Amino acid sequence: MNRTPAVSGKFYPADRDELLDEIRKHIPKNTEKKPVIGIVSPHAGFMYSGDTAGAVYSRIEIPETVILIGPNHTGDGKPISVMTEGVWSMPQGDLSIDTELAESICSASPIVHADSQAHRYEHSLETQLPFLQYYRKEFKIVPICMMRTRFIDCRKVSRAILTGVQQIKRPVLLIASSDMTHYESHDSAMKKDKKAIDQILDRDAEGLYKTVEKNHISMCGMNPVAVMLLCANEMGARRSELVKYMTSGEVNGDRNHVVAYAGMIVE
Repeated sequence: MNRTPAVSGKFYPADRDELLDEIRKHIPKNTEKKPVIGIVSPHAGFMYSGDTAGAVYSRIEIPETVILIGPNHTGDGKPISVMTEGVWSMPQGDLSIDTELAESICSASPIVHADSQAHRYEHSLETQLPFLQYYRKEFKIVPICMMRTRFIDCRKVSRAILTGVQQIKRPVLLIASSDMTHYESHDSAMKKDKKAIDQILDRDAEGLYKTVEKNHISMCGMNPVAVMLLCANEMGARRSELVKYMTSGEVNGDRNHVVAYAGMIVE
């Protein structure tokens, strides 16, 4: 299957050269790169969240396989959907799916389904690819799309991912795609999001889940971030870092109704 872009020309430029120019606007210069286990990166239009995503991607090494875990905004497909074969066509070039790893993850848990429908119009993973492709031309992806689910199911998904990664025996990068608070004031978003970010800094997946639920934080990628943290801890993570936090109000001046973005590294 060939997946064509769902949000090129909307969230980011559809023209390759224009896209490269746009990415360069959001990337800090002279940053040192290092291998990491996982990251949290936002998925809004680049004019709003590009600085946050760029701050993270400019600091990490990208291995030959990237596992992308994002929320399902469309409601299409299965609750936990993995695209297991095909190519994602992007302005910077095509990306192949790591079928071996994707199928292994699906085989490891009955709640994880091979399903392409959930990915057809979903933007949360697609918006990561231009930054990845800017820094590395050749790599494969495993796209995983999650609807809101129970924490116990996050554990099951993380175990399936770990099983697959152990079988392929090569380095992977785990990307959890999430925006933070939606459509509250800048100050309210900062206060709420700090509580969630503190849990990520502690690498406490269950603490994040409970904090988001208790404080009614409209963090759309809570489940993907929880799965990433559960995997990262088993893969030897010892440290988390907040690279950048900002809101849309800092871009468009409207601080009464913002969407917030956090870029984080787990190593």
